[in-house]
Amino acid sequence: MRQIYNFNTKWGFSKEALEAPTTMPERWNWVNIPHTWNNIDGQDGGNDLYRGTAFYAKELEKIDLPKADRYFLEIQGANSSAILYINGKKLANHDGGYSTWRVDITDALEDKNLFVFEVDNSQNDRVYPQNADFTFYGGIYRDLNIIAVSESHFDLEYYGTPGIKVTPEVVGKDAKVEVEVFVKNEKETQKLVYTLKDAEGNVVAEKETPASETVASFEIENVHLWHGKKDPYLYTAEVCLKDEEEVLDNVSARFGCRTFEIHPENGFILNGEEYPLRGVSRHQDRWGIGNALLKEHHDEDMDLICELGATTIRLAHYQHDQYFYDLCDERGIVVWAEIPYISTHMPNGRENTISQMKELVVQNYNHPSIIVWGLSNEITMHGDSDEDLRENHVILNDLVHEMDKTRLTTMACVSMCSMDDPYVQIPDTVSYNHYFGWYGGDTSQNGPWFDEFHAKYPNIPIGCSEYGCEALNWHTSDPQQGDYTEEYQAYYHEELIKQFYTRKYMWATHVWNMFDFGADSRNEGGENGQNHKGLITFDRKYKKDSFYAYKAWLSDEPFVHICGKRYVDRVEETTKVTVYSNQPEVELFANGVSLGKQTCPEHFFYFEVPNTGETTLVAVAGDCKDESFIRKVEVFNEEYRLKEKGAILNWFDVTAPEGYYSLNSKIEDIVKSEEGATVFKEVMVSAMGSMMGGNSEKFDIAPMMKMLGSFTVLRLTSLLGATNVTLTKEQLLDMNEKLNAIPVVE
Repeated sequence: MRQIYNFNTKWGFSKEALEAPTTMPERWNWVNIPHTWNNIDGQDGGNDLYRGTAFYAKELEKIDLPKADRYFLEIQGANSSAILYINGKKLANHDGGYSTWRVDITDALEDKNLFVFEVDNSQNDRVYPQNADFTFYGGIYRDLNIIAVSESHFDLEYYGTPGIKVTPEVVGKDAKVEVEVFVKNEKETQKLVYTLKDAEGNVVAEKETPASETVASFEIENVHLWHGKKDPYLYTAEVCLKDEEEVLDNVSARFGCRTFEIHPENGFILNGEEYPLRGVSRHQDRWGIGNALLKEHHDEDMDLICELGATTIRLAHYQHDQYFYDLCDERGIVVWAEIPYISTHMPNGRENTISQMKELVVQNYNHPSIIVWGLSNEITMHGDSDEDLRENHVILNDLVHEMDKTRLTTMACVSMCSMDDPYVQIPDTVSYNHYFGWYGGDTSQNGPWFDEFHAKYPNIPIGCSEYGCEALNWHTSDPQQGDYTEEYQAYYHEELIKQFYTRKYMWATHVWNMFDFGADSRNEGGENGQNHKGLITFDRKYKKDSFYAYKAWLSDEPFVHICGKRYVDRVEETTKVTVYSNQPEVELFANGVSLGKQTCPEHFFYFEVPNTGETTLVAVAGDCKDESFIRKVEVFNEEYRLKEKGAILNWFDVTAPEGYYSLNSKIEDIVKSEEGATVFKEVMVSAMGSMMGGNSEKFDIAPMMKMLGSFTVLRLTSLLGATNVTLTKEQLLDMNEKLNAIPVVE
């Protein structure tokens, strides 16, 4: 019978070794799996994380393994390419850092064995991802197991297969369930015993067949449906391979019976009911840990997402841990699962997109939570789609439909991609990543853009796969686009919630992101190496105010939340205080005195609060209470003001005479003046000339304006640091002096 031997502990590790050792090294560091070598340098900024080769080595005596006919080494995640050596012999290699792969090690085992992994996360032109806004952590960051099985066993090698495939189909009040297994080396004397059980463990169907008959059909009468968060009911299919009464091997899979439709007008429909998909995206890393997560980390993430009230998660931008897909099944969260075909199309990477897609579908087929397979993300980032890119998408789309006839395909398009691009119409559904109000334009443009798409292509289900803005522990009473304050992030999400959640034709919306995450090339917001668009901080310790904006709309758990708890010192005589609640009425008290009651169907309550001395605020909504504190000060508290880490200049260091331009002016305002546009373009051409091979004629201001026009010049220059385009202090001050002489054009 199958036995699992965990292989995680006490591996020797080295980034300095030049080749795979043939004897156990004496001076390597000891590490346990899960492990990454980029847990620090992959999230501290500077774009200087180690991307290269590292080695893991471990000795094992065969006598320590369970007795069995065959042994398979299971690698649940090694990023991004890996080679396995046993006793000095190269046994297997794998490209793709986010999926499970297995190797038959039986014939390579001796009495005493040396296992060596050569793991490589260096840049290349064939394995995805290579260019994206997140850290590609290197290492063996998920579990290693040795699976001991009989000579006759369920398949372990085909694209990391679980060996069992369950396909339920709801027919009226009943369900037809097809269970297919994949058997290796079966014999005529052997048989398969199929058992279906309900969530309570009761047998609802069973069957026995010869081992050669690997497909069995069942009917469940009065089936209990899997209905998302309302009722995530799961059945279990178990199959035993037997010889006489001896169990040789066994596999099982939980499954859910449900129907769904993605309707271009009515959105997502689950079991015949409209079921709006409103949720978040998630990356799989943490502060100081990287992507080497333990089960308790996954559990905490799921608890937080469920507290928010989300009905869906986009698991970006790669295959996540099987344990997390299991949690989605159990908690009723609808999932978008995707491969890391992202940002830059690589002509040499086609085979890798195909193999990663096969692994994603094969390994996750049984999860009822998954409803769409994602083909790509922002793949036209560097220009319009070409023939090779479109052909790659057609291949992937057809592959998915061939492998899984029960689900749909989707993809996330970059904001600049034309809605008329032919590649947009390849998948069954489509979503766009839009950041109007952060990277360009303003918040009011988001909803109308989707209205335009919906009017132009009424038969294509359209959703929003990314939207968000960054926030750290900076604060203001006058939030402005690009200021990185918690207050602007809250305002931004208030506006987007009101626009997206009232458009039911949008088949799904996913906030970018549930959690801050590692992006070592980023130099933003005063804390480098992270993307701070999360509703919760990287360490999961602080829920930003915007978290509660979503909780107010999505959660049924009664609560009230006063925003701005970290914004204590305020200079104004009367200050605005925002309260979020999913209760119909909120009353706010200042030092025990009621400031009135408010009702608001949009869950956002705004109070004008006298700011004198020290004030304790208490919000009451039904049985719920929340408390905060503010204090009147005469001078703005500079601890609340963004100071870019490593910045040559900060905005408050810049001279900005009233009525004239400065580095603190928005680009879209500067270029309204012909003279201002000339100054801006001259400096940017000079700064970006080296990146463009010295050819300044290649610089076109129009694309920059489309996305970055709402940025101040100073903020733009700080962002360019991540692309190795820099401006000196002298260049910036010279540009500011020239702008100071140009009157503002109204």
